[in-house]
This record gives sequence, C-alpha cells and structure tokens, in this order.
Amino acid sequence: MTTSSSAPTSSPTSAATPPTPGPGRFGSLGPVGLVLAGGVSVQFGAALAVTLMPRAGALGVVALRLLVAAVVLLVVCRPRLRGHSRTDWGTVVAFGLTLAAMNGLFYQAVDRISLGAAVTLEFLGPLALSVLASRRAVNTVWAGLALAGVFLLGGGDFGDLDPAGVLFALGAGAMWASYIVFSARTGRRFPQADGLALAMAIGALAFLPLGIAESGTRLLDPVTVGLGAAVALMSSVLPYTLELLALRSLPASTFAILMSLEPAMAALAGFLILDQSLSPLQALAVALVIAASMGAVRTQVGRGKAITP
Repeated sequence: MTTSSSAPTSSPTSAATPPTPGPGRFGSLGPVGLVLAGGVSVQFGAALAVTLMPRAGALGVVALRLLVAAVVLLVVCRPRLRGHSRTDWGTVVAFGLTLAAMNGLFYQAVDRISLGAAVTLEFLGPLALSVLASRRAVNTVWAGLALAGVFLLGGGDFGDLDPAGVLFALGAGAMWASYIVFSARTGRRFPQADGLALAMAIGALAFLPLGIAESGTRLLDPVTVGLGAAVALMSSVLPYTLELLALRSLPASTFAILMSLEPAMAALAGFLILDQSLSPLQALAVALVIAASMGAVRTQVGRGKAITP
C-alpha cells in the first residue's frame, strides 16, 4: 500500500513504458536509488499511519491521506477540467474510486494484522495480474511459490492472523490490480499527472464521509491533521514524484523488480516503528512472495513485455 499501498501503493507512471535509458550523471544507481527511496517512504508512511489510527481511526487516516494528497496534486498539476469526453471522465472516476477502495481496505488490514503480512498478502493482487497476463506455463511455478508463501505466512492454517485482516488485505490486493489497469487507461487519456490529480480528488471526496462518520471532529485536531499530512506526503506525493523521476531513465522491467521488494520494506518498517517482528516462517513467506514476483517480472521481460506488479 501500500500501494499500494497501497500500499499500500504503485505509481501510475509504472503502467507505462518509459524511454530507453541513457547514460546519466549517476549511472544506473541514481534512478534505482530513487525507486528504493520511494518504496521506503511508502512503507514508513504506512507505519506512521498505524500509529495515527488510535487518534483518528483507520477510515479517518485514509480520509486525511487522500484529502491532503489531492490538494497537493491539484495545486501542483492544475489539471484542465474542460475538453474531456464522457469516457475520459468515466475512466478517471473509476480510477479514483478504485484508489480510495484500495487505501481503505489496506488500512483496515493493517489495523488488524502486521504491516509486513498485510503488504505481502496485498501484493498477491498485482502478482496475479502479472501471471495471468503472461499465460505461460512457467508462471505456474511463480504462482506456486506465492501460494506457498501465503500458506507459511498464516502459520500453516492462518490461526496466527486475524481472518478479517487477511480478507481486507486480499481485497486491497484485488483493488491494487484494478488500480494498475485504470492507471494505465487514465495515463493514456490525460496528460502528465493530471489524471492522477483528478482521481485523487474524486477518491478523497468519496471517502471523506466515511472518515467523518468514524472520527468526527477528531479529524480537526491540529496534531492529527499534521500527522495525516505527513502520511499523505510520505505515502503518496513523495513516492509518486521519485518514481516519476526514476522512470525517465529506468526500464519498466527493472522498476517492477524493485517494486517486488515492498513486502520486505514493509516488514522492516513494521519492525523499526511498530515493533512488529516476523517469525522465521513468516520471513520465509515474505521471501517466497518476493521471489515469485521477481520471477513473474523476469518472465514478462523475456517475452518483451513489462507488466508492472
């Protein structure tokens, strides 16, 4: 959520193939560092959001994150409202609602299970999209690795994980896969990041009543607003900016592989900020899902495609 995490959350720029990389002043280390920094920012922003939930509730945190991110993106992008077709608006509305649902489900998940477990389960959505898009037999291997990881993550029977948290994380993963699809469609219909700014505003408006219903006047507390703004900057604005800069010189296939490390980044953020540790079996589960994601991406690259998980 990551992006996710959406995130948990993945930048819409990841849905498009960037220009062919050329020699830069910092070589390949520069854009790689930007992507990794964006991933760290997303997951540590999610960890900060978990600490904010006792003050504003899970829905309240999502409402604050979307609202602040929308305001920042609208001010920076200043998207045109005229000149778009009904299909354009239908696409961006679907994108915005998907974005809001993805964030809402993910934050409900991290309110119940550890951040590392939530991101790992959420990552199954884009991983499934990548595997299904390939339709190659070898992807059954990657799917099997991912399923083995999920099995280990639940301690064999998921008795160690809150069932509702698992379902919310899987739902967030489904929304993440949908997010990737609508992100690509929006990117083809709107210039620059205009579509993202409009979608973020639509998602914020759609989610705000839920945040108000859960948190009420607590959302007006200055400390809560400040922390919510920090979550929005760390989980949305900063990662999107870093990824946009990186994708100017980084192949989409490399970007996808780097994004596959997000479950590990989430586990690290959960350990450092939330004191959430993974058992050896759960750590192995995260590693298996990461390996499955990287394998699926490499398979796509071998076919001349670059579907980003």
